[in-house]
Amino acid sequence: MEQNRFNQGYRLDRHPDRSIKMTAAPYNYSYIFKYIIIGDMGVGKSCLLHQFTEKKFMADCPHTIGVEFGTRIMEVHGQKVKLQIWDTAGQERFRAVTRSYYRGAAGALMVYDITRRSTYNHLSSWLTDARNLTNPNTVIILIGNKADLEAQRDVTYEEAKQFAEENGLLFLEASAKTGENVEEAFLEAAKRIYQNIQDGSLDLNAAESGVQHKPSAPQGGRLNADSQPAKEGCSC
Repeated sequence: MEQNRFNQGYRLDRHPDRSIKMTAAPYNYSYIFKYIIIGDMGVGKSCLLHQFTEKKFMADCPHTIGVEFGTRIMEVHGQKVKLQIWDTAGQERFRAVTRSYYRGAAGALMVYDITRRSTYNHLSSWLTDARNLTNPNTVIILIGNKADLEAQRDVTYEEAKQFAEENGLLFLEASAKTGENVEEAFLEAAKRIYQNIQDGSLDLNAAESGVQHKPSAPQGGRLNADSQPAKEGCSC
């Protein structure tokens, strides 16, 4: 992994019911991309988020209740981009709550567990929600998590790849435990979103685009508080 490309400003917050409080300009990033992470309970959504934002694996974390939130700044094609990532609960009883967070998402990470076929079989339902509740240009990436558990594999790489191709999704397998392909998952989605901005298929003036354009801080300018890491716990 080319980790030197990534800005080390990241944060994991817990405020499922509070609105995002933006820091005043100048900004140390050019864009904000909103992501959601969706999938069945226990597939490792929160662990993926925590590995991405904190570069740590949380082996024993309780299931997410409602929604959790994390941020990190990355470099995408020479532009600093702040990812605002909403980690949604996988239980059916929270679906009514979590569906409201789909709106205005620029990217969606749809996660299944390669060792549990039931989580793969439910992908069509998650994809239907994503298609119905996000905008047509939302970038969806399919992630087969727990790639480190090859001996327990219950879903082949080939069938998941075929599902992704048939539905126009990006796809990769990853491991929240080892960190394999976690950076790539978030980055590949960001690259596709940025490409959509550049080719004009994503209207930045539309509230549902999931993208905000911010003026970058001048060279040597003061960075905001988001560039400082603030570490909290994780819930899977």
